[in-house]
Amino acid sequence: MELSPYVADLQRQLVESAENGSDETRAVAERLVAGLDATARLVLLEVLSAAAGEITRDLAPGSVDVRLRGRDVEFVVAAAPADAEADEVSAASVDLDDTSTSRTTLRLPDALKARVDDAAAADGLSVNTWLVRAVAAALQPKQRRSAQRSLRTGSDFAGWAR
Repeated sequence: MELSPYVADLQRQLVESAENGSDETRAVAERLVAGLDATARLVLLEVLSAAAGEITRDLAPGSVDVRLRGRDVEFVVAAAPADAEADEVSAASVDLDDTSTSRTTLRLPDALKARVDDAAAADGLSVNTWLVRAVAAALQPKQRRSAQRSLRTGSDFAGWAR
């Protein structure tokens, strides 16, 4: 997502709003516009990150990450695993109306941290998002057991039918 059109529109609107003012007002507006680019980009990035955080809470265990590549913003959407959607277990165990988040310090052995980093990178996720999903999945024992029950042996099937 290119932010330049939005920043340019903000700059244009600032200059247009000063057109009805005095020469001094127009000069001040033009000086403000010159320094507005970096500040506007930062504010837009914060807004997009906050929006992605709210969407992620609603998608749990899915997620939306915001990535900055050069001056462009990219959204990375990771859907919830298909079996989690089918069972709708995440909605039963995660309070989706809770918009608050908590910061937790997690101490991992270096070898385990390296494996977490590799797994998150392989899934195209941030480590935080990957860990949130792993915790959510770990709290779904019914989901894991039901997946283990659907075994196929020869021409017979064992498991649950819906």
